[in-house]
Amino acid sequence: MFQNVFSTEGRIRRTEFALSILIHVAAVFFTVFLFALTKIDFFIVIAVVVWLAGIIFRVIQGAKRCHDIGVSGWFQFIPFFVIAMIFVDSNRGSNRYGDNPKGIGNYYTIDEIGKKNY
Repeated sequence: MFQNVFSTEGRIRRTEFALSILIHVAAVFFTVFLFALTKIDFFIVIAVVVWLAGIIFRVIQGAKRCHDIGVSGWFQFIPFFVIAMIFVDSNRGSNRYGDNPKGIGNYYTIDEIGKKNY
């Protein structure tokens, strides 16, 4: 989980996608909370930087999640499509974006060569 987080290649599961949303929200909340608590202007700059880095992180993770359900990463910008990204199950087996991260349906007959079937 959370391998190559800044690469759009591959597929991720629903759990990793949901955790990436929670991490982004928690990081922004924490920095804004620090600003509200201390009233130091430096924390608002940190909050903006964390927010921008989090947006990039979430868009990349969203593209991977879209790949997991078999659509282009651009679909994540459709309003309310994030609901489908959270609740729709992965494509079974491989698709053009890679193997199923759950391992379900990733069966290749080439792997059976040399195995005994008694």
